[in-house]
Amino acid sequence: MSDKTKVQTSQEADIQEKAIGFWEQNGKKVLIFAGIIVVGVIGYMGYRSYVVEPKENKAQEAMFKAEEFFKNDSLNLALNGDGMNAGFLKIIDRHSGTKAANLANYYAGVCYLKTGDFENAIKYLSRFTTDSKLMLARKHGLLGDAYSEAGKNEEAVAEYKKAGTTLESDQYLSSEYLFRAGYLLESLGKNKEAAEQYKIIKKKYPNTQRGYDVDKYLARLGDI
Repeated sequence: MSDKTKVQTSQEADIQEKAIGFWEQNGKKVLIFAGIIVVGVIGYMGYRSYVVEPKENKAQEAMFKAEEFFKNDSLNLALNGDGMNAGFLKIIDRHSGTKAANLANYYAGVCYLKTGDFENAIKYLSRFTTDSKLMLARKHGLLGDAYSEAGKNEEAVAEYKKAGTTLESDQYLSSEYLFRAGYLLESLGKNKEAAEQYKIIKKKYPNTQRGYDVDKYLARLGDI
């Protein structure tokens, strides 16, 4: 046997000896830890299957009628239900933490905006969360409308700017909300800031309706 082979064999023996020693000292702890992980995974899967999913399904079922009321422009029924079917407000309360309840916040905010209750529109729209940039842009745009109607113009401008920059690939939404930001800034006497919004529209969205119209607004401001 060569010296190199002897060294390799000795090293392998050392590794095996250390592994055996480690297992003798810690084997029980390793098994307990592994058992905890397995129980945790099984518990999580059971929680998903027997608690989360049924709760989500029940919330989705409740949403069906409320959404139907909303589509038919029956906003009071959409919000409060008809006595047999829950409206968005009860869905939010009863099914808190579900995706359906989160979406119900959006619907409730739109209902309140349409009925002129701007404070509640702000309240419920602000609670809505989403990973969709399109829905996020719409949320900020609607919040801008609600703040504007409530006379909170600085907050409205901030929301319109967010709406106009969240999904720049949507030229219609982006140009529209940037225009609303500019128009509102102009009404506040902030002409320089207003012109900045109009110029963004002219540069980025020249082929939209707002892009076609924006020159006259810049001319009115003296193209600051």
